Amino acid sequence: MGALFCDRGRADRTSSSPGVMDGENDLREQILQVEADLEELTDAVDRCRKIILISKAIIAAGATLILAIALGGVGFDPAVLIGSIAAVIGGTVVFGSNTSTLKRTAAVIKATEAHRAELISQIDLCSGRRQPRTAANDLGPRPLPYRSRPLLQNGP
Repeated sequence: MGALFCDRGRADRTSSSPGVMDGENDLREQILQVEADLEELTDAVDRCRKIILISKAIIAAGATLILAIALGGVGFDPAVLIGSIAAVIGGTVVFGSNTSTLKRTAAVIKATEAHRAELISQIDLCSGRRQPRTAANDLGPRPLPYRSRPLLQNGP
């Protein structure tokens, strides 16, 4: 429906969707799949951030408990000491693992967004035809808007 606004007099389109060619439908389906992948990757990044936050809290709790035992604030109990050491070590492992996963996922998101942008650039939004982006059809920066009178006037 959006292609109808910039029709430019082309009435020779035949497709399953109005104003969209079959190759265009394939591109749109690919873009939809890439966007679904991006949503999954974004959810994975959110999960990693939550787990990283929880692991930091566990590391802090374990270290605080070890410090309290060392300073005598809490009575010495070998099971509590071993548990707090395990919390610090386990929290560190989970923190490191999720940090590296977060970095890799962020890199994949960046590459996927670039792929999506490339797919979108192949669509000619006005004609509904595939149009590879080349130097010949790149319009470059837009010209400045026309003003009927100058911004600054000398005199009345």
